[in-house]
Parts: sequence; C-alpha cells; structure tokens
Amino acid sequence: MKFFRFAIFVSALLLAGGSLAQSFPTRPITMIVPYAAGGSAEVVGRLVANDMSKTLGQNVIVELRPGAGGNIGAELVAKSTRPDGYTMLIGSLSLSANVALMKLNFDPRKDLAAVAGLATLPNLMVTGADSPFRTIKEAIATARAKPGQFTYGSSGPGTSSHLTGELLMAAANIELIHVPYKGSGAVYPDLIGGRVNFLFDLMGSALGHVQGGKVRALATTSSRRSAALPDVPTIAESGFPGFEFGAYLALFVPAGTPKDAISRLEEAAAKSIQMPAMRERFAQMAAEPVPVSAEGFQKYFADDVERFMRLVREGRLKPLQ
Repeated sequence: MKFFRFAIFVSALLLAGGSLAQSFPTRPITMIVPYAAGGSAEVVGRLVANDMSKTLGQNVIVELRPGAGGNIGAELVAKSTRPDGYTMLIGSLSLSANVALMKLNFDPRKDLAAVAGLATLPNLMVTGADSPFRTIKEAIATARAKPGQFTYGSSGPGTSSHLTGELLMAAANIELIHVPYKGSGAVYPDLIGGRVNFLFDLMGSALGHVQGGKVRALATTSSRRSAALPDVPTIAESGFPGFEFGAYLALFVPAGTPKDAISRLEEAAAKSIQMPAMRERFAQMAAEPVPVSAEGFQKYFADDVERFMRLVREGRLKPLQ
C-alpha cells in the first residue's frame, strides 16, 4: 500500500514536471484591440499578431472590444482574464491619459504589465476636401475670430484624436466644439459632408482618405514632416514651437503574468516590428520608435501617465468626469 501511494506521488510529480517543462505557449493567444475596426490599432495589431503567430508556433487571434475610449477592452484584460500570458492588450495613448482624465475601475499602472513597445504614431489635422480651410493658420485665425462656431470630431473621449484637439485649443487660444464618435472611421462621412469641420486622426488611418482626395490634410503633430505627405507642415512649424503629440501602440498583459511568458511574447513582438512588411507599414504611418523591451516600455508608460497628470495640474487638459 505504501509503495502504491509512493508510485502515485512520483507519477504526479512527473506529470507536473512534464507540464512545467512544456514551453510557452501551448495554445492560441488572444490579442484584445480595444478600439473600433479599421483604425491603426487594429491594422498594426493584425500585422503583429500574424508575425507573432509564426514565431510562437501558436495562433495569435485578434479580438475587437471597442468602447469608452479603449477602457472596456483594457479593463477586460486587466481585471477579467487570467495572468497566464494567453490574453494580451494592444494599448495606446488613452491608457495613459485616462488615469488622469477619468475615474477608472482599474489602474493600468498596477493591473497591467508591459510586454513590448511597438511605435508611436502622429496625428493629422484634416478637413473636408470642400472645406474653405486651406491651411492650419487660416483655420486657426477663423476659429479665433468665431469662437465656438466650429467643430472637431474624435474617436471618443480620452483618445488621441480628442486630446490633440484639446491641446491645440489651449496652445492656439481657440474654442472648438468636441463631437465624439465611436471610432475615427465614423467621423469621415460627416467630415466629408461638411457637418464636422475638423478631425485629428492617426496618420495610418487618415492617409488613405487624404490620398483619395476626400479630405485635405492641414498639419501633422509629428516633430518633422512625413515622407508620405512632404507638403503638409507640422503644427510646430505653423506658429506653435514645441507642439508635438503622438499615440503609442504597445502590448500589455495582466499584472502577475509569469516572467517567462512575458519574455517569450516580448521576443516575438520585437521580432515582428523588424519584419520588412511591418517596417514598410510603419514608414507609411510616419511612425517613430519607442522603447521595445518590456522593462523599457514600462518606464515609458509610467512617464506618459505622469505627463498627462501634469497637463491636468497645469490646466492644459480638463478631467472628463
């Protein structure tokens, strides 16, 4: 009987050891995109997921969970999924900003852990092709003369398209009316039809509309002009020195995820952004690099959270709740 019990004990140890020895991952991984379909986060997320699948030997499945400026999907990953590495979040600027701007049901600084930084993307200030505004200077001068008579759409409160508008209003001393939508894609019909005057959209999402002649680009929020739109000035060179704003894209997992799983995901993500197709796509989006490593991006993220808290303290941004 003792031998029988000992045999069961040894068998259990061997089974446990065999299980632990299996390298992560052993089943498909889900990547939550907390923004609307068709946006830059989904486009980049699908490219990264495809490359990571090849490196990891398991499918990385993209799942859209849009809403509340990215908060619904982020909270799902932070609070409702197991910290085992099998659920990731592709987060963006709203994850940093909303700590200062909103009352959240989770704290991304404590409830999420960085896996890898992917890139930061600038916004384009665009208007309809039939709009009377030809330049950003003309748009600002007219808005200053007629406060509260012009609108700008956004992909939702707390997103980069909303915050860019708020920061430009503060810098230029103008008053625009914010009109939030469920994703930037939903703004374009009204922008093209003249029912909304402006939109600050990520370069990757806006570029096709600009090149298709449906909207006109007035300025970019990057530090330098985009190679894709060399005739479009930066906001900084248009009378607002130092104005620079972008939205990062990065991967996160729930806090408490094993370090070996994070390392494996980090390695696969880093490899993905070096692939020729991904580098070409980032070039089209005028993307700038961010720290790639989990440790490096965790610090970058903490600094970004503090940046928005400082902007609120200085009165350049107002809390949304």
